[in-house]
Amino acid sequence: MGKYVIGIGEALWDLLPGGKKLGGAPANFAYHASQFGLEGMAVSAIGHDQLGEEIVEALEAHTLPYNLDRVDFPTGTVQVTLDAQGVPQYEIKQDVAWDNLPYTKELAAIAADCRAVCFGSLAQRSAVSRESIGWFLDAVPEDCLKVFDINLRQHFYCKEVLEESFRRCSILKINDEELAVVASLFGYADMATEGLCQSLMKDYSLQMLILTCGTNGSYVFYQGGMSFLETPKVQVADTVGAGDAFTGAFIGSILNGKTVPEAHETAVKVSAYVCTQEGAMPKVPEALK
Repeated sequence: MGKYVIGIGEALWDLLPGGKKLGGAPANFAYHASQFGLEGMAVSAIGHDQLGEEIVEALEAHTLPYNLDRVDFPTGTVQVTLDAQGVPQYEIKQDVAWDNLPYTKELAAIAADCRAVCFGSLAQRSAVSRESIGWFLDAVPEDCLKVFDINLRQHFYCKEVLEESFRRCSILKINDEELAVVASLFGYADMATEGLCQSLMKDYSLQMLILTCGTNGSYVFYQGGMSFLETPKVQVADTVGAGDAFTGAFIGSILNGKTVPEAHETAVKVSAYVCTQEGAMPKVPEALK
């Protein structure tokens, strides 16, 4: 069994109304998994610029290990506006450092010692990073958990990349809005939610499928069962990073030997807590783990 729990893909600054916060699903995932006593690591690329320096400082402040290659492109930023419900809308800058993630000897060594890796569709919008992520996934041990947190953003996805990612992952994490997009793209449109999730699992030989439905609860479909839990009602500060916290807490719990229903319960509690805090990387109270 490998050592690292990796989030690979975009590392960027979310430029929020109240100031900038470290963002990008991979770092969020790795941070939350690391709170469960695991060796989390963020893998991405940054520019030779002040924003890149500040990403390093921010990850060090969160005591999250990283492998950040410096490339000749600006560090990524996202303009985030929040609607009346605190739900974020994103404008993601293109031709940035994380679009140009190189596959290095260091990265190959990390892949060879990986227990779980989480990747998404956004970081695969460019050929360079898509290839590097593919090589990384090919290099992980047989028993490594490969989590595809689909994370559809703006127009930065296509059917081919999604299909290839479904084939490569062992666990698919998707929300209800993304499920509707996948249903129409892949010809599952007339199916009820449960049947659609079961079909995706069967068609792509998935170990598990995690479906989050915002305030309407969440499901985990797995070999041998299905778990559904209501979403706790909390005072929402913002929902930035709540989905990544869910995934990180779930995978962290599974790797620590919890059953799927136990891991699901922990993920729901951690995600709800993150919604009550500003930003994506608050420290999670021990009682919730």
